[in-house]
Amino acid sequence: MITASQHKIASGYFIALVVTCFTLSSSIVAQEDAYQTLEWNDLLPLSDWEALSNPPGYITGIEDGSIEDQMMSSMEGLNTWEDDPYQQALISRNVVEEFDGKNVRLPGFVVPLEFNDDLTITQFFLVPYFGACIHLPAPAPNQTVLVNFPEGMAMEALYTPFWVSGEMQTEITENNVATSAYAIEMHEIEVYSP
Repeated sequence: MITASQHKIASGYFIALVVTCFTLSSSIVAQEDAYQTLEWNDLLPLSDWEALSNPPGYITGIEDGSIEDQMMSSMEGLNTWEDDPYQQALISRNVVEEFDGKNVRLPGFVVPLEFNDDLTITQFFLVPYFGACIHLPAPAPNQTVLVNFPEGMAMEALYTPFWVSGEMQTEITENNVATSAYAIEMHEIEVYSP
C-alpha cells in the first residue's frame, strides 16, 4: 500500500521526468529547425525547373544508340543550343537567391578538392549523385555546391552519401573539376539516412 507521502514523491518524479523529456525533445527539435532541409531541385530557379521537367521532343524521342543519339553526342560542345531553355538549364549558373546566408541541410556525395597536411579533406564539391565530376560529366553549376571545412575531415569511402549542414552562399566557383553556383561553410556532417 502506497502512503500519501510516497504518492507525492512518485508524482514529483513523474512531473520531473515529463519536464525533462519535454526539454530534451524541444532541444532536439530546435537543433533540427536550425537548418532548412533542402533537396537538389530546391536549388533550381523556377525557369530551370520548368525547362528540365519538360524536355523537348528531340530528347524524349531519341532511342539510345540510334543514329539521332550518335548525332546528338557528336554535336555536344557546339554552340547550337543558345536559345534552347532545356540545354541552358543543363549548364545553368542561375541560383535561388533566398538561400544566400541561410543555414541549410543538403544530402549528397563528396568530391574531394583540397587536403590539409594530415590528408584530411578541407574543401570538396557536394553533388547529387555518385561519380559526378569523376566518372561522369559534372552537374550544372546550380547542382554543384562548394563546401569549405578548414578543420578537415577524414573520409574512407567516397560512395557514402552524407548530410551537410552549414551556411549557404550564392557564389560562383570555377576550377578544373567543375563549376559551382553555391557554397556552404560547413558546420556539421553526418552519414545520410532518409
